[in-house]
Amino acid sequence: MNYQVTEEVEELKAIARKFVKEKVEPFVNQIEEENIIPSHIVEMSKELGFFGISIPEEYGGLGLDMVGKCHLLEELAKTHNGYTTLISCHVGIGSVGIVEFGNETQKKKYLPKMSTGEWIGAFALTEPNAGSNAANLKSTAKRQGDKYILNGMKHYITNAHDAHVFTVMAVTDPTKGGRGITSFIVEKGTPGFNIGAPEKKLGLRGSNSAELYFDNVEIPIENRLGNEGEGYINALKILANGRAGMAARCLGSSERLLEYSMQYSKERVQFDQPIFEFQIIQHMLADIALQIETLRAFTYNVAYKVDQGQRVVKEAAMVKLYGSEVYNKVADLALQIHGGLGYMKDYPIERYFRDARITRIYEGTSEIQRNIIASELNREYEAKG
Repeated sequence: MNYQVTEEVEELKAIARKFVKEKVEPFVNQIEEENIIPSHIVEMSKELGFFGISIPEEYGGLGLDMVGKCHLLEELAKTHNGYTTLISCHVGIGSVGIVEFGNETQKKKYLPKMSTGEWIGAFALTEPNAGSNAANLKSTAKRQGDKYILNGMKHYITNAHDAHVFTVMAVTDPTKGGRGITSFIVEKGTPGFNIGAPEKKLGLRGSNSAELYFDNVEIPIENRLGNEGEGYINALKILANGRAGMAARCLGSSERLLEYSMQYSKERVQFDQPIFEFQIIQHMLADIALQIETLRAFTYNVAYKVDQGQRVVKEAAMVKLYGSEVYNKVADLALQIHGGLGYMKDYPIERYFRDARITRIYEGTSEIQRNIIASELNREYEAKG
């Protein structure tokens, strides 16, 4: 397998690395305090093309394949996770549905503006009674002539206040279960569509999440994404597509934590020597490095398979599960290495520790990933006869 990337991707990685270090890092404490990404950082990210990395070139994007996309997300994840989430949600679940399932008219209307970040994307599936049980949606879209009438609500929707374009799942035929769900493109400002107040969260400061409310929202039939009844299947494909990207983000953040931990262990002196000299600290650092390298190999293996068009339902679930668990373990070890300093808000370790926790929940919980893996194992077993 060849994981080498093009010269263009290498240049983009270098740009992202420099941007993160010089333009984002100086503002991480401000993001934590104000719970918003400074507008100048967002605007510079647009200028650098970060919002268009997964959108095809014919619509103004960079058209990176999954391996290239993972390389960039890995670099962007080495800074404030709230900032990274704004970008990754947009280039992942916020736009993949239109790229993969949109017709040419929809692509021409939405993707050029989404590629520049003028219009930011969001994905609206989760409801109070439909989280892990994603097929249990209550939002409805009833066909009336050449339009649908959308009613219901969504919650925990990432990018809610930043987004202009929402991929929304709703029930069009309640008698068919998961096969009665259809996806729609809904624009901010559509009459009857309202966005709730930002949620207060443990981590991911600066990345807003909120509830969405639909009260007799008229959606023209041309905004239906794919065929009627294909929404649930499309949602699962959209989520699976993004799991290698999620692993890449966990990889990048884990790498940054190792950098912090190595630096601290060489500078912190106890019992007249740097704590790096203590074997227990060396073992912690070795465990972190081992898990990072394992995650790196796994992430790019799955990304490569995605680019080859292979079926990766099992592998995508595995890498998302493994990536989230590695990130959480690394954050815990890094905090332990830093001791009391790691628990203080003046230092970034506690922020990474808080931010890591959500990776085991959103875009498919660890428990759901295990269900998917087991289901695929059973399918493979039965296929062998």
